[in-house]
Formats: sequence, structure tokens, C-alpha cells
Amino acid sequence: DSMKPFSEEDKIYLLKKGISPEKAAKQIQTFQDGIPFVALSKAAVVGDGIIRLSVEQQQHLRKHYMDQRNNLSILKFIPASGAASRMFKDLFGFLKGYNPQVTPLKEFLNRPDKKAIKTFYEGLERFPFFDEISGSMSAKADTQGEMLYAFISAMLTEKGKNYGFYPKGLLPFHRYGNRTATPFVEHLKEGAAYGRAGATSHLHFTISPQHRDLFQKEEESVTPGIAAATGCKFEIDYSYQKESTDTLAVTPENEPFRDRNGQLLFRPGGHGALLENLNDQEADLIFVKNIDNVVPDRDLEEITAWKEVLAGYLLKLQTKAFSFHRMLIDGTVDHDLLKRAHAFLETGLNVRFSDAYTGYSLEEQFAVLIDKLSRPIRVCGMVRNEGDPGGGPFWITDAMGNESLQIVESAQVDLQDQAQLQIFEKATHFNPVDLVCGVRDAFGKKLDLLQYVNSKQGFIASKTFEGRTLKALELPGLWNGGMAYWNTVFVEVPGSTFNPVKTVNDLLKAAHQS
Repeated sequence: DSMKPFSEEDKIYLLKKGISPEKAAKQIQTFQDGIPFVALSKAAVVGDGIIRLSVEQQQHLRKHYMDQRNNLSILKFIPASGAASRMFKDLFGFLKGYNPQVTPLKEFLNRPDKKAIKTFYEGLERFPFFDEISGSMSAKADTQGEMLYAFISAMLTEKGKNYGFYPKGLLPFHRYGNRTATPFVEHLKEGAAYGRAGATSHLHFTISPQHRDLFQKEEESVTPGIAAATGCKFEIDYSYQKESTDTLAVTPENEPFRDRNGQLLFRPGGHGALLENLNDQEADLIFVKNIDNVVPDRDLEEITAWKEVLAGYLLKLQTKAFSFHRMLIDGTVDHDLLKRAHAFLETGLNVRFSDAYTGYSLEEQFAVLIDKLSRPIRVCGMVRNEGDPGGGPFWITDAMGNESLQIVESAQVDLQDQAQLQIFEKATHFNPVDLVCGVRDAFGKKLDLLQYVNSKQGFIASKTFEGRTLKALELPGLWNGGMAYWNTVFVEVPGSTFNPVKTVNDLLKAAHQS
């Protein structure tokens, strides 16, 4: 009996989190079975899984989106729950490991493992927050070392500006004269530029509960100004990662992991958990883009143009898919219609059919086509690889031998296997998280996105808690296994549309210096 590991107290605790004992037991089973690697069959490249559009096509698609968008409900969905602490890892290390009274700064910065701090120090005045932090420093600093130590303390610690606690979305990223702007602000401007239907732009941020008040404050302070400048009204809402998507941790022996008090330990399930938040949205067209991938005003036009291209492409695909779906449902099932629908799915939506398909009766073929046509569709921008890490576009083969187009992370691939490593290294493009999603069927019905997940595509990671090793389960990533059974199209977009900020020094890159 797989329910055995749970006591009555456990069950009460599970209930409170909204997790059934069955679901928790299934997670233990997943640890026991292990998660198989994804089998890559080949990299997706231009002409085989990735589309490259001509300038004429781009203009045509933009116009198509512009013509349609006022009749649609449009949403910008922004995963924004990340705390900024990862951005400042090196700076926290500096506060822990540097004593200005003992070591001259110059000597410290010349150590080979201190490159990041050196870059930070040399670029200090070019950071958007330089004036704000300098103005808030109370400590008297006699040496360069004391100055830098005082600056970083004033920036990160609770006594100072407390950036270490902030969410990424609320840190100053760009500077305009004597004002600074956060990613939250830049996303509103994007919403006004390409994410509006009529005079309204709707944005949804997934945030951490502890940041709610900070977001609320920022919204109240910046929205009126941006609304006035853009002539756009904003509807902004927030959600949290649901507790019911947390996953059970286990010991190295796959027993439920318990903390010092004997309580079961759950951990957040990673960005795949946000599929539930996405599924709660009611919109015809949803843009998905990470909070830290923003640009200053001068590049907004290019970002906008490419978003309109992707959205136009999605709308064209939907029109065709919907029309085939309705013709199949309405009409007599004739051979020619089945053939045309099959060809569209294969060439337009990258759907691959099993070898058995040709032997099916008309009724069976009809059922397969309806199933494939009534799925959510995503059009994803793909950026040419300049050696950036991260997931990429691949054709994969599942256990049943079915081929499909997926966004795959390196952790999902057995890189010890030479053949798999070779395919992985053939990737010409990577995933910048630049999606436009259509989540309705041909009859306007909102699809249940939880039906299109491949639950076998999660990750098992090794972590520690209270000094003990544990195994943690990450849900299939939102745009990886979380969308495994969507109809997927990849379109090449320029690298200039991808400007994430992973560490604080990324703010020194030309793209973020206004």
C-alpha cells in the first residue's frame, strides 16, 4: 500500500496544502522510477523546425496582427517570482569575504576569482542605481575598499536599500536622465506597445506573496504616468505559485524527507508550477516573456515589431487550424479533406504522425486529426546561438517512437552519451522564452492546459536541508514538458530581442545602458 508512508498528521498537512495523498505517493513513485532522459533525434534548424521570415512576410504578419487585435482579448503573462538574490551572488560573497581594514581593494580585485567584483567596481558609476545608493550612504569611507564595502552594504542589506530581498522586477534596470526604470515599468510600456486591444493593455505577473506590497506600491506610483504617456489603460493582476504545486522531497533512499520536527518537507515545483496560473487566464492570445528580459525605450520599437510578427503568425495558423477543425466536424468525412488537414498539420504545425496512420480507417484518421487540431498552439521566437547556455529547439522521439518538436534543457539530455551530446551541440538556436500562445479551440472554448503536459519530463535535483542531503522534484518546465503536447512552431528572431539580466553586471551591457 503506497499510502503507508503517511501518518494521520501527514494527511492533515497534505490536505492543508491542497495535495492529495495519492499525488504525494505518485511523486515518491517518480523518485523511485527515476526520470528518463529525453531522446533527441536531431536539432531543429532553419528549414527543419525553425522558420526564417522574409522582410515582406514580417510586414504582412505585423499588419495582420494590427488588423485583428482590437477584436481579441490579449494578455501579457510575466513570470516574475524570482528574488534578486541570485543576481547579487558575487556581491554577497564580497560582503562575507572582504575586510577593507586588512586587504587593500586593488590587491583583492586582482585575484583571478574576483573578476565579477572587479567588473562591478569599474562600472560602478554606470549602474542605474549609482546615484540612489551613493546618496543613501551614511558611513564615512576613507579608502576605496571601505567605499566599495559601504556601497554594496547600502545596496543589499536590510539597513540599506535591501535590494537583496527585492524581486528582480522592481530593481532599477535603466536610467533616463535623473529617473530610473524597473522591469515592471518596461513591461508596461511593452504592454502599451504591442499587448493592447483598443485602449487597454492587460498584464498578469506571477509573484511571491512576500513581494505583493512592493509590486502594489510600484504599480500605484508608475502606472498613471505611463498611462498618460501612452494613452493606454492598464489592467494589472497578480498570482502566486500555488502551494498545491509544491513537490515532496525525499531522502537519498526515496523515503519521504522529514525536517527536525518530523514534518514532511515540500519544495516549490519550479517554473512548471506556473502552468496552473497560466491555465487560470481567459484570453484569446497570451504573450509569455520573463520579467528580466527588457530593453530601454530606444529599442522598444524593434521588440514590438517582432512580437507583432509572432502574434500575426499565430493568428494565421489558428485561422487555418480552426477552419479544418470546423470543416471536419461539419462535413462528410471525405478523403481529400482528410488529406489536406493532414498536410496542414504536418507542414504548418510540425505534427508528426505514426507509421500506422496510413493503415487507419477514415474514422480512425478523422479521430486522430481532430485530436491534433484541438490543441493549444504556441509560436516561439528562437535566437541564433552565440554560445549562450540554456534550452534549445530539438526534434525528440518518445518511448512510443513518436517524433515531436520541443524546447529541451541541457539537464534533460544524457550528455554522457556521445551521440546525444553531438546532437545537442548541433543546435543552431536557443530558447529566449519569447512565446505567443493560443489557448482556445475552433469553437472558442478555452482548452485545459493541464491536459497537454508530459509529466515524465520533470527534473530530479540533489539539494540539502538542515545539513542533510535530499532529492527534490521539479515539475516539467513551463515551456518544456509543461507544453509537450501543444502544437509548436519556432520562428527565428534576432538576438537583439533577448536581453536578460542574470547577474548585476549584465546591466553594464550596451543593451541596458540608455
